[in-house]
This record gives sequence, C-alpha cells and structure tokens, in this order.
Amino acid sequence: MLKGLRKFNFIMGLFHLIQGSFMLYVAMTFDKFKNFEAPVLTYFLEFDQQLKVLLPVKETAFKLPFGVMVAAFLLLSALFHFLISAPKVNDVYNKQISKNINMFRWYEYSLSSSLMIVLIAYLFGVYELGALILIFFINMMMNLFGLLMEKINQYTNKTDWTPFIYGSIAGLIPWIVIIMYAFGNADPSEVPWFVYAIFGSYLFFFNIFPINMILQYKKVGPWKNYIYGERVYIILSLVAKSILAWLVFAGLMQPK
Repeated sequence: MLKGLRKFNFIMGLFHLIQGSFMLYVAMTFDKFKNFEAPVLTYFLEFDQQLKVLLPVKETAFKLPFGVMVAAFLLLSALFHFLISAPKVNDVYNKQISKNINMFRWYEYSLSSSLMIVLIAYLFGVYELGALILIFFINMMMNLFGLLMEKINQYTNKTDWTPFIYGSIAGLIPWIVIIMYAFGNADPSEVPWFVYAIFGSYLFFFNIFPINMILQYKKVGPWKNYIYGERVYIILSLVAKSILAWLVFAGLMQPK
C-alpha cells in the first residue's frame, strides 16, 4: 500500500504542476492578468505640525503579483508531492505514515493554505499589510496544531482533541475578519446572491479538510486505516485546492 501511495503522490503532483504552470503562464502573458493591480496598504501615524496631533497616513507598501501568487499556491502543493515521492524522503514519509502522522502534509498546508486565505481575504477587501500578515500566520498556526494533533495522539490510548479544538479556534479567526470586511457595512438583503455563493464556496472548500481528520480519529468505516485517510487528504488536496485556485484566479477578472 505504501508503494502505491508514493506513485499516487507523484501523479497528484503532476496534476498540480500542470495547473500551476498554466496559471503562471496566463498570469504573466495576458495583459488582463498582468495588469491586475493589487496594492497592499500600510497605515502609520504622522505628527501634523498644524493641528499638533498624530494622524493616520495611508501608503502603498507594494503591489501584489496576484496571478503569480495563485499559481504559487498550486506549485507549492506540487513541490511537496514530488518531495514525498523522492527516494530518501519517501522512506521518512513511510515511517511516519506507519505511525499515523505526516509532517510533510502539515508543513505544506501551513504555507499553501495560508497563502490562499490571504488571497481570498484580499479579494474581499482586506488590503492592509498588517492584517494580511496576521491572517497568514494565524492560519499557519491552525495547520501546525494539526501536526501537533497527530504527534500527541501517537502516544495516547484515547484521542486527545485539544490541538484540534485550538486549531479550529485559530482557523475561525481569519474568516471572522474576512466577513467583517466583506459584509460589515452592507445590508444583507442588498448583497447579490452570487456574492454569498462565491463566499460560501471559498468557505466550504477551504474548510473541508478537518472533516477527514475527524473521521480518522473517530475511526469511521474505512477511516480506521490511517492510509485511507491519507489518500483522502491527497484527493482533497487536488480537488478542493484546484477549485479554490480557479475561483480565486477568476477574481482577477473583477474590475479594480
């Protein structure tokens, strides 16, 4: 089964690589995508000599290469799938899988999903550099709690859900911020239905992964075998990430 898992990772890596490469080509070739302006803003206090008070000043820190970043989301996934498939690294991966843990998955998620939620946040109006940095690292901590969940429960007879609970709290915070920016000043009845549909799609596909972990630790049906859950993670990595990436990439078509 482990040998088949190595091949499975390699094939999924190819799918991610093909999509990410095509997306990178489009983002760097066509003007509509190259010219998508994504200014990231900073705010700081400046002393007003006339009023004798500190006042906030807004500046553009840099412009985010949005299309390239979406492609990087998929290419990061491809990189880790290929890394896992490499001979010596695959030996480490197999040893971990036999102990019901995969640190490579959580390190990859901590980078790729954190990048993705920053891009989603930007599309819904979170333009400030400080807020985007916080969203990135809080989401990273959510995934590292997932790694801690697997590490701790190697040595327990009864599942310790503490890391899962703390990780869920950390994962919830960025979405609260996104909702505040996206819908905070709007009358819910005046928001077009497709905005809710798009937001709901982001929310669903981004947060479907914890369901697999719950099924693993509850040992529901085929999830009693950790390798089955690992295969589900790999499938979700392709399907959910691909849908998210193309939804976010489509956001480049919106007027700025």
